[in-house]
Amino acid sequence: MTMPNQYILLATLSLQEAKESSEIENIITTQDDLYRSYYPTQQFISTSAKEVHNYAKALTTGFDTITTTGLLTNNTIIDIQQIIESNNAGFRTQGGTQLVDQQNKKTVYTPPQTGQKIIALMSDLERFINDDQLSDYDDLVKMALIHHQFESIHPFYDGNGRTGRILNILYLSKQKLLGAPILYLSRYLNRHKTEYYQLLQAVRDNKSNNDDWQAWLLFMLKALQVTSQDTLKTIKGIIALMLNCKQTIKAKLPKIYSHELINNLFTHPYTKVEFVTDELGIHRNTASKYLNQLVDIGLLTKHKLGKDNYYLNRELYDLLSS
Repeated sequence: MTMPNQYILLATLSLQEAKESSEIENIITTQDDLYRSYYPTQQFISTSAKEVHNYAKALTTGFDTITTTGLLTNNTIIDIQQIIESNNAGFRTQGGTQLVDQQNKKTVYTPPQTGQKIIALMSDLERFINDDQLSDYDDLVKMALIHHQFESIHPFYDGNGRTGRILNILYLSKQKLLGAPILYLSRYLNRHKTEYYQLLQAVRDNKSNNDDWQAWLLFMLKALQVTSQDTLKTIKGIIALMLNCKQTIKAKLPKIYSHELINNLFTHPYTKVEFVTDELGIHRNTASKYLNQLVDIGLLTKHKLGKDNYYLNRELYDLLSS
């Protein structure tokens, strides 16, 4: 709430969440590829960067729907998965899906196989998500239960892991525990990926074992605690960098200062003449002049990559990468 423009957080932290969540699925992209790509014009440096941007788009689309309707429905879940996977396959209708250990190639879990069963289970989950009268569990505990159930139903042919991690953030947003979908939860899950999968499977193997359930819930609560603290530090770091940037431009280049320019520099760790032209509504030559002046006073560094010139906000880039 202290951010002058919360869209900056959506543009930067949602991409970081997307990057971490995608890496859990072994979709690896570099920070450079991520920030040099641009979803609105469908310009992507690599296939991996496109996958990450699709995730971020799915996250913000789901958040917009929840903000409007106050509900997290199966239709929204399907929409999210379609954006992530760039298809409209919907829920699985055919059997044969199994989760396999990639090291020994053995089946570790067989999710529900029939389309009818999947629809029934997802309908139950939809009610559990949206009807707060069904249980008096704490919202954070309920989020962990929803995540486990969704991943165990495994309703889609592809994209279940990424969709499930988006559901975590959207559920917390629906319950008014997040004002924006910027919780960086997938970083913790990625750093503890082996434990995450082991605990997930332990409950599937023995659902009546309270110790397994407790271990799973405590793991997810710890993930929320650590992630919340880390995200707050990142937000405070961004605010401090923005303040320093404002003061520097006002002192050294007062004629080019504007809120729109600051927003541009912190929405795009790599900005371009085209971005400044579009977002400030100025001529291309003027935008180029502004950016080169910012290079001269040390706020940006200029990089020639292919045919394009990119202007890097190094301090912001380093903060998001750390």
